[in-house]
Amino acid sequence: MYNRTIIDKLQAWKQQTNRKPILLDGARQTGKSYLLKELFGAQFNQVLVLDFLENPELADIFSNKKTPEYLLQQIEYTLDTEFNPNTDLLILDEIGECQNAVDSLKYFAEKAPQMFVCASGSNIGLLNSFPVGKVTGLEMHPMSFEEFLMASGSKAIVNAWRQREMSPALHRKLFQHLKDYYYVGGMPEAVAAWFNEDSLRNRVKAVSQIHFDLVAGYVRDFGKYADVGNKVNAAHIEAIFRNIPLQLRTSLDDSVNRYRFKEVIPKKNRYRELAGPIDWLVKTHLVSKNYIIETPETPLAAYRQDNLFKLFMFDIGLLGHMLDLKYDEHQDQNYAFKGYVTENFAQNEMLITGYNPTYAWHSGESEIEFLYPTENGSIIPVEIKSGARTKAKSLSVYIKKHKPNKALKFIGSDGSDKDQTLQVLPLYYISHIAKL
Repeated sequence: MYNRTIIDKLQAWKQQTNRKPILLDGARQTGKSYLLKELFGAQFNQVLVLDFLENPELADIFSNKKTPEYLLQQIEYTLDTEFNPNTDLLILDEIGECQNAVDSLKYFAEKAPQMFVCASGSNIGLLNSFPVGKVTGLEMHPMSFEEFLMASGSKAIVNAWRQREMSPALHRKLFQHLKDYYYVGGMPEAVAAWFNEDSLRNRVKAVSQIHFDLVAGYVRDFGKYADVGNKVNAAHIEAIFRNIPLQLRTSLDDSVNRYRFKEVIPKKNRYRELAGPIDWLVKTHLVSKNYIIETPETPLAAYRQDNLFKLFMFDIGLLGHMLDLKYDEHQDQNYAFKGYVTENFAQNEMLITGYNPTYAWHSGESEIEFLYPTENGSIIPVEIKSGARTKAKSLSVYIKKHKPNKALKFIGSDGSDKDQTLQVLPLYYISHIAKL
């Protein structure tokens, strides 16, 4: 396993005098437990872990009183150990399986702000109630391209990437890593296999099997929500999940189209009929929305329509697996729908920077993949191109019509400053967007 950049936020939280409990949310298998137990936990004298998914009986601890003093006493009895609130870390893993434990976070925040309490879960968005204002929320994503570079072990390449250096030799190296990342994605198990196997053949085989197992595991999880009284049908969730790559695959105009609701689920052709399973997938972080708007003014949320959006997969490697893309196809970059893989990559990198939800612009036949709002209230149009060509009619239309102070274009080649308004950069620098 490898280091994660989010640990910087955990360390800053640890230095606070009074702190709310951490609530780490994110899709299953993205490394939440490892991050808390091993990477962050190494900084404490002792780590106590309550895993409510592995040991459901632990929920009994939280069934009565929820004061920190009482709960710590019951935890010490159950685990047969002592806990020092000033030096030890308490982890409530898969806390979404125990609503009473979720409710207890409020009391840890109010009555024991000196304690180090971290909770994690993959179904936080599905909870019936939530201690609003009583937790410090963090979201865990699959490993970013930066973390993929870190896992490669090349400190020189990582440092050059962080400095946004540009040279032909560096570009060749970074673009090779990017094409590998398109295939592997950011699921920690897949990344570990990629850098630990001893041959390319074994790497590809191992990653393919991991992707297969992960997709099958997510589909099995859908079945947990197929109870008779549940409002969201598990079969409908699976239909939406499997349909996203299919919709990308049928788009042939080098840009991801709006999500189409027709023929995804039999006899259900409208947004309101699919909203339940779509929102379920969004809340569990398996997919993300990119809202399409026509008015590029802040706040962007004021101009969005609930039924007009693109849907993206949370991990680029799993998307490629579900599209049946082979490693060699990523290397050749000649397959028909590489533009949609690239756009999904850009979406995920932006989410990691904290830009969520994202927005796209559409007017007539022109479309810009992303609109990036800055802290000063301006909006930067961001064009994504999978190839080396830099001509972009839509971006020219946008600049002429809305006259932005800055425009960005990320391409599948080394970039350059084109003029005072338009900056052209390689795709692998998309997560630097806030610094540009």
